[in-house]
Amino acid sequence: MVADSLAGVLAILRVHRMVYLRYSEGPDADLSRGSSRDYEADVELPGLSVTVVSPEPWWSRPVEDWVARRLCKYAELGAAEGRFPWLLTGRVVGNGPDHEPLVQGVLPIARISERAVREALDLYRSRFDVGETSRDR
Repeated sequence: MVADSLAGVLAILRVHRMVYLRYSEGPDADLSRGSSRDYEADVELPGLSVTVVSPEPWWSRPVEDWVARRLCKYAELGAAEGRFPWLLTGRVVGNGPDHEPLVQGVLPIARISERAVREALDLYRSRFDVGETSRDR
């Protein structure tokens, strides 16, 4: 399945309680490896490193704002040849060295198209002060 628009990604979130996002060479490659690796520390992690694409309960803005932000914050991970964003579910078994969830029992849901990422980027740039931090205030 391919989520060909931001609306398609949002539709998936309405069906699944918790959805994760991963930028990689895809589910087949990831599932054959079985887990992620912390290359800096040279340690095998107990699951695949992901980011949460389902909004937190405290999020008071539109769901599409959260999703667009999550897609854009990690888009550089998809810049390498053969890598792309995809959605999955799974069971959290820990946190990685950057506090990212690590999941096992991965069930792929959909690949996210370049069009959907472009829509997310347009929305992100229009609704957020991109790059603004507390140090800037």
